[in-house]
Amino acid sequence: MPSNAFLSSLLETGGYLPADGALATELEARGCNLDDPLWSAKVLLEQPHLIKDVHRDYFAAGARIATTASYQATPQGFAARGMGEQEALELVALSVRLAYEARREHLAAAPDAGPLLIAGSVGPYGAYLADGSEYRGDYALTPDEFRDFHRPRIAALVEAGADFLACETLPSYAEAQALLALTQEYDVESWFSFSLRDGARISDGTPLAAVAELLDAQPQVAAIGVNCVPLQLVTPALAALRQATDKPLVAYPNSGETYDPVTKTWAPAAATESTGSVPAAADVNQPHSIAEGTAAWREAGARIIGGCCRTTPGDIAAVAAAIRGT
Repeated sequence: MPSNAFLSSLLETGGYLPADGALATELEARGCNLDDPLWSAKVLLEQPHLIKDVHRDYFAAGARIATTASYQATPQGFAARGMGEQEALELVALSVRLAYEARREHLAAAPDAGPLLIAGSVGPYGAYLADGSEYRGDYALTPDEFRDFHRPRIAALVEAGADFLACETLPSYAEAQALLALTQEYDVESWFSFSLRDGARISDGTPLAAVAELLDAQPQVAAIGVNCVPLQLVTPALAALRQATDKPLVAYPNSGETYDPVTKTWAPAAATESTGSVPAAADVNQPHSIAEGTAAWREAGARIIGGCCRTTPGDIAAVAAAIRGT
């Protein structure tokens, strides 16, 4: 087990953990223009106090986990702005400090709210490409190239004091293997969550059973799951994972709308059919919100439930209420 097993220790006490929801959605609501390859990481440069405000709002809504604004924060991405690697990694570290400050401020106002954890977000290589690749997994790097890409950010998150890593929206089995090696290298706890092609396969076509088998025996991995997926794929995906692992599961899907990475727009769930889009929802019997899905996802093995794109503190408050009420 890693030297700092904050997440697994909290999970071992029983119960369920509400995670936070979308960061970018709340930043846009505060007037940030995120039409940029850096996405929410752009705000680390321009208005970092707004990121802290969003973290604090999610804690106030009942989230027990804050996810740092580092999903798209990489030296390669910041280099396009003329920044050197050290300056870029200082911004990655800033993303952790902002979450820490939000936690400190929230606990000062609500001392019984803890324990609260900080997840260092590690987005996939496809997020850096900013072309929707995190929903396709159609890029190919060598193991060394994957590790070289992810290592500096992971080192910065660990050194800044993130409680664990959220290796998230992963579309690629090969990339998951590389990230697993890095969590072992840095002796850091993590969860691994994947984007999906359907309810049984991650985006590159690898069966969920195979990724669960890869991660199941690894002490650095505290939980396995899915994120940034349509609501109706969560239950079958959790069922597929549960057949291959006894680890706690994590689920934080999108709001129920469908994102088209080609046009970079959102549409009602059944409306988008563009090539490469996140799979659309069509079954009227499926949940229409993350709160509606909470009970079924808990039944399927999810111990950590939150939201991804287009979710809000209101959604997380509803999830927290659903968890308290069952």
